[in-house]
Amino acid sequence: MKKKIALIGGGQIGGNLALLSVQKSLGDVVIFDIPAAEGLVKGKALDINQLAAVDGYDCRCMGSTNPADLAGSDVVIVTAGVPRKPGMSREDLLEINLKIIREVAANIQAQCPEAFVINIANPLDAMVFALHKIIGQKKQLVAGMAGVLDTSRFKCFVAQALGCSIRDIDALVLGGHGDDMVPLLRHSTVGGVPLCELLPKDKLDAIVKRTREGGAELVALYKTGSAYFGPAASAIVMAESYLLDRKRILPCAALLEGEYGISGYFFGVPAQIGAGGVEKILELKLEDAEKAELAKSFASVKKTVDSVQL
Repeated sequence: MKKKIALIGGGQIGGNLALLSVQKSLGDVVIFDIPAAEGLVKGKALDINQLAAVDGYDCRCMGSTNPADLAGSDVVIVTAGVPRKPGMSREDLLEINLKIIREVAANIQAQCPEAFVINIANPLDAMVFALHKIIGQKKQLVAGMAGVLDTSRFKCFVAQALGCSIRDIDALVLGGHGDDMVPLLRHSTVGGVPLCELLPKDKLDAIVKRTREGGAELVALYKTGSAYFGPAASAIVMAESYLLDRKRILPCAALLEGEYGISGYFFGVPAQIGAGGVEKILELKLEDAEKAELAKSFASVKKTVDSVQL
């Protein structure tokens, strides 16, 4: 029996999520949105189904504005919300997107309360916190997509700087999905060689800065929205690991209960994702400087999350 994937929000990210889900044969897809977007989501679903006929994909896609169509979903990926515009921070979206997330969470709670929920909506760390609180799911079944995307940006910039294959780069970006995220240089390697031995400090600093500002760079270029190819691919990696029990170690926003000295907050850490959801959180031995950077990132996340009124 095929799995079912629900995508809440039929915008640019939602459309790419649907396409990737079908191309990877992860399951049948429902693109869900508000009634005003009915034509958009039904059009995208039809377009993808016609593409499936060309390339021979057996999964099917439907567009819907009826919450009942979310029933039975194995995975729910939440993209609903207003994207950033030039000059806006992710935190500027808090009150706007929180109103949307409340309705989204209520629909998930009513229709598919046992689904694995992946949040993409910004400000990510606060929105995934709100989803978890409203739905009331086990902590293993809710996660925020951020670390995979932030790490992919970091690896992209490293590959460009070295002129090497991106496949040979191992790296990890932890912390909140914001300007205080923490690329762990000491844990980054290229073909097994420590990154710090391959690039001088000034170039590494520039890569770290560009990684932290990666989302804003794209917002400034697009002018009317934010990133969508990278975020969609990053969430699909998480969904795939859950649906296929891959047990991959992926950086994501998971609910911490004492790990890294943090309790009661979703925060970007390396986690094992398998059929049980977020099955394990890996704690790295960090140096004092790394701990300080992570503490700074958490302070930013805590400030935003503590302002959430449910």
